Amino acid sequence: MRFDARFLLAFATAALAALPLPAAAQGWPARPVKIVIPVAPAGALDPIARAIAQNLSETWKQGVIVENRPGASQMIGADYVSKAEPDGYTLLISEASPFVMNPHLFKQMPFDAVRGFTPITLLVRVPWVIAVHPSVPAANFRELVAYAKAKPGAVSYGSFGLGSSVHIQGDYLKKMLGIDMLHVPYKGAGPAVTDLLGGQINMMMITPQLVVPHAQSGKLRLIASAMSQRIQALPELPTVAESGVPGFSAGTWFALFAPPGLPAELLARIHGDTVKILNTPAFREQYLVKQWLEPVGNTPAQFTEFLKAEHARWGELIKVSGVSVE
Repeated sequence: MRFDARFLLAFATAALAALPLPAAAQGWPARPVKIVIPVAPAGALDPIARAIAQNLSETWKQGVIVENRPGASQMIGADYVSKAEPDGYTLLISEASPFVMNPHLFKQMPFDAVRGFTPITLLVRVPWVIAVHPSVPAANFRELVAYAKAKPGAVSYGSFGLGSSVHIQGDYLKKMLGIDMLHVPYKGAGPAVTDLLGGQINMMMITPQLVVPHAQSGKLRLIASAMSQRIQALPELPTVAESGVPGFSAGTWFALFAPPGLPAELLARIHGDTVKILNTPAFREQYLVKQWLEPVGNTPAQFTEFLKAEHARWGELIKVSGVSVE
């Protein structure tokens, strides 16, 4: 008999949840829990973090407060959590940058991205697509590359900011394909999409949530999935890897962290309750599927190994791209 890995993970999680918890976990939480988000209340991270917080509050019968602490390439919020007491009352929901990109971009950081946190679980993956303005004479990724080669500097692409994941992946593509594109940094995804719709920039790698409706109305054109595999809800959209850049995979992820030294019983409690929420069909349908987010919910050990691999992968991407912020 073959067993699905997801079934085994769900079975193990349920078994752990059924075990009696140590006294420290039994009495927790006795007061409100704070979840810090290291970005402003906009974009895709804030709503999913607040949805998880709301569901955890219902599970724990205790308030779960969401606090935005943006700034310094997301390092202000992350640093705050890194230096908090490891008592389960201060948590962090963050995207990838502070942990796997910033260590390669900044000579000095206020926290240790490897040992400065307790990894709890990878919550979701955030797929990206490549969208272009209709004025760009390209129906697919290969045609975009050919156009960029024929007209060096004619194609501009937007990003969430200098040193952001989109900036790194965009410049990586430039180096790998030998094309010249103009990078235009913005303060967040919203302003960039606005300018893409207006034709001020030609192209962007971004979550489908922000561009699919515009593509359906003809205001934008989707030319490729930036993920390693085709997006399930967009099966006809080829990947960049299929279109001449083997192995290419771009996107980001959202994850849950605690300060370093979180007791094992609290780690098990927070992890188990969070994964249970991610696996709830109603939650997935309302907050994940509709937002184009792919749920993960791996174990702390699996997440730790994932972080190590991502740290190495982004280090190579940044080295090849030549992106620098200092």
